[in-house]
Amino acid sequence: MAPGPRLVIVGTDTDVGKTVVSALVVQGLGATYWKPVQSGLEEGGDSGRVQRLLNLPPERLLPEAYRFEAPVSPHWAAEREGVRIDRQKLELPTLEQVPGPLVVETAGGLLVPLRRDWLQIEQIAHWRLPVLLVARSGLGTLNHTLLSLEVLERRSIPVLGLVLNGPLHADNPRTLTELGGVPVLLELPPLERLDAASLAGRWHGSALAHRLQA
Repeated sequence: MAPGPRLVIVGTDTDVGKTVVSALVVQGLGATYWKPVQSGLEEGGDSGRVQRLLNLPPERLLPEAYRFEAPVSPHWAAEREGVRIDRQKLELPTLEQVPGPLVVETAGGLLVPLRRDWLQIEQIAHWRLPVLLVARSGLGTLNHTLLSLEVLERRSIPVLGLVLNGPLHADNPRTLTELGGVPVLLELPPLERLDAASLAGRWHGSALAHRLQA
């Protein structure tokens, strides 16, 4: 596999569509997928969803560093199972281990605690990878997205751009671009069928594909 981009996909909130966007990017780049911390194991967790959606071979799915049963914040999920998340287990795979593109999907939003003394954004800053921020398209997204962009800027974490997930909105993309200072690389409306083919159709020719394949 040829060398390629490494990036982190994070959301402005819970259930904004990070996993679908991760699958879209994994397929588009031919990337390896990694969800370091999984809280909630229904249907095999997000790794299982990505695998089924794309029919990924095992070598393109890295095992989670931590898998917790409860669908709650990682710090509390870990505490409920008597586990303390070790930051060393969250180190990125080396280029020898994953020589091609790598997509890392976080658990929840930027300020979600992985431990009571370690926030997710601190882990992202440690990785030194650029971020693709996934946000809702509609009401409420301006506040959540602009707050997320502000905290990323304060930590000097580079942002590749935004993906807006949900029904197309007449003004939010323009407002977020103007006020947030980052481009909207893709608007992803509800798909009639959520499968690899429909995701490929959204990827090809998109500003997101051009940005990540440049």
